[in-house]
Amino acid sequence: MSSVLYDVPGPRARRRNRLLTALCTLALLAVGLYVYRRFDARGQWDAAKWQPFGTAGLWRDFIIPGLVQTLSAAAAGMVLALAFGVVFAVARLSDRWWLRVPAGAAVEFCRAVPLLLMIFFVFYGLPFVIEAPVPAFWAVVTGLTLYNGSVLAEAFRAGINAVPRGQSEAAYAIGMRKGQVLRYVLVPQAARAMLPVIVSQLVVLLKDTALGYIIAYPELLERGVNEVAANHGNVVGCTSASTAA
Repeated sequence: MSSVLYDVPGPRARRRNRLLTALCTLALLAVGLYVYRRFDARGQWDAAKWQPFGTAGLWRDFIIPGLVQTLSAAAAGMVLALAFGVVFAVARLSDRWWLRVPAGAAVEFCRAVPLLLMIFFVFYGLPFVIEAPVPAFWAVVTGLTLYNGSVLAEAFRAGINAVPRGQSEAAYAIGMRKGQVLRYVLVPQAARAMLPVIVSQLVVLLKDTALGYIIAYPELLERGVNEVAANHGNVVGCTSASTAA
């Protein structure tokens, strides 16, 4: 018995999986206990060091707003990057050269340009073309979409091409059209190979939202840097006043 994404394990495999799960859980607990003891030996759990995280202002003015902005950009980028990847992967698999060649050129270009340069171009360069400012949010989302979408397009194309050729030949032999072959035969089998790459690339996309700091997009890193700078300025001012006194 099997499903689209994996083979359903039998009785022996289920027992083995339960044993491995228990062993991995014990290993993680041991690592967690070791880390806790090392932190405790260095006084990292002292209440004074965690006191700033107990203030309502820190969460209200810094952590929660920054987290919301980070997740908003990541969510929009994920949806658009997946859509970009699907469209361009299908275009690259097309039999029509006038679709395949431009799509391949666009994907290779977006993969070759660093993400930071894309964000810079959209935020600083595109306003000269459209004669209107581009919000920092959409500059970050556009850069994330183009770069990660091109990587996902290659992942989709490679996963579909990894399915044995006999599968598509058999589908064509019974009268299926290319769209039906992709939808009912190739994509369900390729999903198993594509899923780890898709998940890892979406994690990379989430981390890349930190590049929005360069254009002052108020995500978590940018708010953290401003918070540290403000506190550092207060400390320097207090120190200078004490020295003068």
